[in-house]
Amino acid sequence: MTLYRRPLLYGALILCALLTMLPFALAVSGSLRSLDEIRADPGAWIPEHLTFDNFTRLFATEGFGGFMVNSIVVALMVVVGNIVAASAAGYALAKLEFAGKRLAFGAVMAAMMVPFSAVFVTQFVITVDMGLADTLTGIALPGVALPMSVFIMRQYALSIPDELLEAARIDGAGEFRIFFRIFLPLAGPAVATITIMSFLASWNNFIWPLIVAQSMSTYTLPVGLAATSQAAAHVTDYGLMLAGAIVVMLPVLLLFLFLQRYFVQGIAGTGMR
Repeated sequence: MTLYRRPLLYGALILCALLTMLPFALAVSGSLRSLDEIRADPGAWIPEHLTFDNFTRLFATEGFGGFMVNSIVVALMVVVGNIVAASAAGYALAKLEFAGKRLAFGAVMAAMMVPFSAVFVTQFVITVDMGLADTLTGIALPGVALPMSVFIMRQYALSIPDELLEAARIDGAGEFRIFFRIFLPLAGPAVATITIMSFLASWNNFIWPLIVAQSMSTYTLPVGLAATSQAAAHVTDYGLMLAGAIVVMLPVLLLFLFLQRYFVQGIAGTGMR
């Protein structure tokens, strides 16, 4: 039985990988087919007439560049916010003693379990009251310190020896210096993990930008593509939409490939304590 265990394991992993790649393969195939061909045979794997017209029309779409810039700006704000705010919160929950520490960590755990549909009305009211409706800041604000990012950083911080931080305090280093000069460099894998997760959450977010953005000048890429992929007579242009889906997926794939090794280390590190 041991002789066949490894081949069976590899076979199961390959099968899971192929099943995971199916939607991506269909999206690539659809993006290289004309709308008429997609309507005639929606499930075809190989285009009969290969065309890049969908990508040409996509990049020529009015406002596409603006949508891309908006998504990049929002994603950068969310990623930087998570690296600084979520990391600081995780560090404090793991390494500092203060009143209400257990209650604060319980609130973080509870926030991870609350679905977005239960809080988006309250978030929208707060965003409007702050005067941030129809702004990129208003789109980014709810994601600048994700509960999952705080949890990951807290769990990883627990694996860093307290003696190292105590030695820095004895040498006269303040908490801010310890956080930026000692903790963050040591927490590189966890930082890479929350970078990928927060970027993915922001880049693919559709419902919240759709609610907050009230003009095309603040549309992010998913919202803009949905708004511009309607052909004449309110018929969805699936070729254009699939080409847009490929463009949306590429930055996430490239970021993950670049940070893959650190991402795995960060996920593994959260379970060390």
